Order: sequence, then structure tokens, then C-alpha cells
Amino acid sequence: MVVAPRNPPIIGPPIRLAVCVSGEGTTLQNLIEEIRARRLVAQIVQVVASRPRIGAIGRAEAVGIPLALANRNAKTRAEYSASVFDPIRHGGADLVILGGFLSLLQIPPDYKGRVLNVHPSLIPAFSGEGFYGRRVHQAAIDYGVKVSGCTVHFADDAYDNGPIVLQRIVAVAEDDTAESLAARIFQEECRALPEAITLYAQGRLRMDGRRVRIAPPA
Repeated sequence: MVVAPRNPPIIGPPIRLAVCVSGEGTTLQNLIEEIRARRLVAQIVQVVASRPRIGAIGRAEAVGIPLALANRNAKTRAEYSASVFDPIRHGGADLVILGGFLSLLQIPPDYKGRVLNVHPSLIPAFSGEGFYGRRVHQAAIDYGVKVSGCTVHFADDAYDNGPIVLQRIVAVAEDDTAESLAARIFQEECRALPEAITLYAQGRLRMDGRRVRIAPPA
């Protein structure tokens, strides 16, 4: 049996990505692997970590991606955000990916509409300040929902608030734990985020208020 790749190869110039990280860097690693497998036509030109000594830093260093640390001593959100976006701008990133980045940013004018976040629930459910990692999945189980999933959306200056690009649904099993549900949802994140990046790179995303309309291929 021949198994088709998750996404067909795409021909075109690579989009330049910056990835912001706060933890182990599993989203970053997925993007590295998708690029290596030529399922995603992209180049990661900058990684920005919110804190030192996290797993994501080792993943970036292992493949030679330029790395910067956000200024944890910044006195204002604007100052902190500048410490994130200055190296991103210097690296010439076309699109910024928040890959499990837990700090709220103030997005500068030149990157408005150029920042994507992936969140492990079907926004607006189980989203916003305080909903990250295991907390999201435990909240979904405790509430008794039958489905959960992931959302890729344009980030703005509030938590999990920007226009939605893609969502993928995952059934919640009766015996799910936060960890088992998280694992299945992460598999969908690994598909949804590269797809959203590709749509952006192809110029197929059109924002109409809170709606993101996906144009057909040219």
C-alpha cells in the first residue's frame, strides 16, 4: 500500500519564517522536518526564545538557525515586544509563527497580519489568558465536550483573539487524559500549521473583518 504524504510537494520560492518559542520546541521541530521533507517550501531564518535553557533552543542550534532571547527584564510590553521583533526584522522574516509562545506581544505595524499562532483547542472554546498546554486539554475533558481540536489564527494584541485561518477537529474519547488528548491534537497541529503557512505564502488568505477567506489556487 502506498501512503500519500500529508501535504503534496509545493513548488515556489521559500517563505522566510521566524518562530517564537517558550518550551520544548515540538512545533519548531515539526516545521524543521516538514521543510526537510520538502512538504513545506520555507526557510526558518530566526528563532526567538522567551527564556533560556528550554528544549527549543537545542533544536534550533542543532540545525544552525539563528537564535535570540527576548528581554525578560523589559519594563513594558512594548519594550518586550521590541526585543522579540527586532531580531525577526533583522532576519528578514516574511511571517512569524508563535509555536507555543506564552508571552503576550504587542505586534508592530509592519508585522500586523503577518503573525500566525497555533492553539490546541477550537477557539473560542478553552482559549485566552491562562489556557495553555495541559490546562487546555484538561479543561476540555472536565467540561465534557465530545470534540476538541486545534486552531491556526492570525495573532493580534490579545490572547488567542485574531481571525481564524484553519481548524481541525479531534474526537474526545471517554477514557482520554489531558496527555492522550494533547498527543492527538498535536498531530493535527502538525498538519494544520504547515497548511496555513503554505496558504499564506501562496497569497490565498483574504481577511474580511473577523473572517479569513481562502482563495482557490491560481
